[in-house]
Amino acid sequence: MRRGRQSILLVEDDIAHAEITQRNLEEFGEHVREVIHVLDGQAALDYLYATERDKPNALPNLILLDLRLPRVSGLEVLRAVKSSVRLGRIPVVVLTTSDADADLRGAYDSGASAYLVKPAMYDEFRELTRALGKFWLQTNRYADA
Repeated sequence: MRRGRQSILLVEDDIAHAEITQRNLEEFGEHVREVIHVLDGQAALDYLYATERDKPNALPNLILLDLRLPRVSGLEVLRAVKSSVRLGRIPVVVLTTSDADADLRGAYDSGASAYLVKPAMYDEFRELTRALGKFWLQTNRYADA
């Protein structure tokens, strides 16, 4: 069981959403070692595979994943992560604007740990990311990947 400061991989192509999420996660500073932000699914896979190969102890403890991404979709990233023995241990929280049943089912069928729909209103989005941080960074415990 891992305690202490956690590393988060944020896979988000919308810069405004990424900034809000990062800012709110950084409020949990004593629990956050770093937030690595990438803009598309291919960049996420490149980062994860390179880290797994070169620095396996530096893999993120949590992945926050948008579904609507350029180059490689969020569902494809999720499937790739969950098909790997080592990467598959990392919790993946889908954080997306889609509330479509097909996306929800697809995410859970592919191994998502949680599915959160981004609210349109700033204050609600801020509260969602704070609640996410409180649970995943303060309450939840992680196994080493």
